[in-house]
Amino acid sequence: MSNVELLDFSATWCGPCKMQKPHLEKVEAELGDKVAVKVIDVDQNQSLAAQYGVQAVPTLVILKDGEIAKRFTGLTTAGVLIEELNKVL
Repeated sequence: MSNVELLDFSATWCGPCKMQKPHLEKVEAELGDKVAVKVIDVDQNQSLAAQYGVQAVPTLVILKDGEIAKRFTGLTTAGVLIEELNKVL
């Protein structure tokens, strides 16, 4: 099991969150065997969002062994995500 996760804190009503989806799909296609990508709806998981200090969506958090390695707020391209994920793999 991978010890690297990409958490995507998003919401169904969020336009940029919808635009984030194809970028996440590219990350999964390239790194899916090494990285667990998890989409978290902030409206349904408010305590988890608070735990990670999410104040805006989309917020993406890279976890390495359960610790935050990097975080992004706003639409983040697949290229940037893959580059940062490769640094912690």
